[in-house]
Amino acid sequence: MNRTTFVSLLSCFSVLLNAGEILVPAGFETIQAAVDAAQPGEVVLVSPGTYKERIVMKSQVTLRSSGVDEKGKLGIKRAEVTIIDGGGSMPGNERAGVTMAEGSVLDGFTVTNVGKYNDAIWQKDWDEQGANQSHEDIGLFGTPGIAVSGVSCSIRNCIVHHVGGTGIAMRSDDGKSCHPLVSKNICYRNMGGGIGSMNGAGGIIDSNVCFENWYAGIGHDNASPMVIRNECYNNIRAGIGISEGSCPLVRDNRCYKNRKAGIGIRTGSATQPVVENNECFENEMAGIGVDEEAEPIIRNNHCHHNKLAGIGSRSGAKPVLLGNKCEENKASGIGVSNGADAILIGNKCERNLTSGIGVSNGADAILIGNKCVENKLVAIGIPGKSHAILIRNELIRTEGMPPIVAVLEGSSSTLIENKITGGGISGVMIFGSATLIENTIEGKPAGKSSGIFIQKTGRATTFGNVFEDIGNIVRNAGEWNDLDSKKK
Repeated sequence: MNRTTFVSLLSCFSVLLNAGEILVPAGFETIQAAVDAAQPGEVVLVSPGTYKERIVMKSQVTLRSSGVDEKGKLGIKRAEVTIIDGGGSMPGNERAGVTMAEGSVLDGFTVTNVGKYNDAIWQKDWDEQGANQSHEDIGLFGTPGIAVSGVSCSIRNCIVHHVGGTGIAMRSDDGKSCHPLVSKNICYRNMGGGIGSMNGAGGIIDSNVCFENWYAGIGHDNASPMVIRNECYNNIRAGIGISEGSCPLVRDNRCYKNRKAGIGIRTGSATQPVVENNECFENEMAGIGVDEEAEPIIRNNHCHHNKLAGIGSRSGAKPVLLGNKCEENKASGIGVSNGADAILIGNKCERNLTSGIGVSNGADAILIGNKCVENKLVAIGIPGKSHAILIRNELIRTEGMPPIVAVLEGSSSTLIENKITGGGISGVMIFGSATLIENTIEGKPAGKSSGIFIQKTGRATTFGNVFEDIGNIVRNAGEWNDLDSKKK
């Protein structure tokens, strides 16, 4: 092969390598002009700079910033230096910063200044912990930074901030499904949520970082995507919010230092997410909060150092809690209150500042095989006309004056085959009514407490219980019907 032929072949090969690649600004001055000229399968490659426009994507076209995936200050460097500036509030222009199309790909841009960001309102609601925010606006599509409406597409490596609505918003539309892949984006300081999934949207929300957003870091309104490996912190509402019939799988996320719950689940019995293997800590309310008749499955989560309960449920909620670990929260490890009806199996609650598990204010709970260790007040507290069934739980507290289990006036409980170990005034104190069957109650230190303390208002029926190293089997000021208990 002579030199001329070789150069000719190399030139042809170079053309093939660059086929389907459109350059901005070398080929087109604006991103939109390049996208309009692109054919399905082609890539629009954008050099660093600020582009003051709003983009409408085309089907099967990839829009990518130029450069390699080198780490920058916040995200990847090519996204930080390639900016789509939406021009702020533009009356009459309700287009998103970028509107996605079927099969399109958006890769590595900063999208900002779409709509009106208001720092004064943001700060006011941060200070008020979102108490006066309008609930009617939660879940509205609005004018987002990036819009996905009735299409399936891919959004990755983008930074979306200071947008007047949601950072990235997704919805099904006109009977068309929506199953995007939203991956490795950073969404912060937006006047909606960081990422919002609504109106039947599905898809995958994976490995994003959402912080300091006006609503939730990641929010769901009648939508059920898979939400995995995200980090959500310092948002004015929950780190991850789930409501209005949403049933997402929420797995392996970290939610911390949010102004409300780490993960908040609410609004109706059709809201039935599976929430598993998440870490929720240092949130201003519960690590995971369940409200308003929602019916989630919550399993294998780690909730610690939250300002209220590790996991809290109320207002008719019906959660099933399996294998969660709740430790060193400032209220209960797990709280069931205000008419909630919960099933708790195999959870561990350790060193919480009130009870390990609290069932209060007209709530019902079935507790099976849970372990409550060294909680400051009681292992299990049942006040406020509530009812709990306790089966084969292990309840331990070595120091302190309160009882280990407290059934307060107006409440009732059935205890079967539990092991209750530790110090305090008694193993079980009863102001309401209780039936105790084949439990083991052991004093630590030996002989310093009563097995059961029935107060004047209390009623107890006992059968087949075993008492070890205690002072009295029962201190009785109320009604006691003992069928067959014994002391070792």
